[in-house]
Amino acid sequence: MAGWLRTAAYWVATVIIAWEMTAGSLWDLLQVEYVRVVFAHLNHPLYLLTIIGVWKFPCAVVLLIPRVPRLKEWAYAGAFFNYSGASASHLLAGDAATWWGATLGFAVITLVSWVLRPPHRRITASAPDPAPSATAWLVAAAGIAALVASALLTLPQGPPPYPF
Repeated sequence: MAGWLRTAAYWVATVIIAWEMTAGSLWDLLQVEYVRVVFAHLNHPLYLLTIIGVWKFPCAVVLLIPRVPRLKEWAYAGAFFNYSGASASHLLAGDAATWWGATLGFAVITLVSWVLRPPHRRITASAPDPAPSATAWLVAAAGIAALVASALLTLPQGPPPYPF
């Protein structure tokens, strides 16, 4: 039972981070009003949205696909830096705890996913696991497609709620 709970907690945390990275990538690349207003408030240049947005989607993909444990380490690091940096930006701008706390929460969920990841998703010195089945790849591809679809369906309309 404990193994099942660990696996379930890992996948819940991982899907949350992968979804947020997918949605964030689309929001950033499309430069929706919501993120433009937040970036202007934080005095960040808008071109940074393109840079960050380009890297968020591959992060989500790598977290979901089988194998590539070294890339997964980079993806987890990138996600943690993204969320902790956003949290620091909001905190240093004097924003309310709801703003910096939300991004800090995503940083914690990223760490939870990283800590709970199964052995075959870690870098080890032992022999590699056998190749994942075609089903594992299809499930990952379907999951990525579902994340993109849900991210597109949940694009924010208008500016974020005030006050910061």
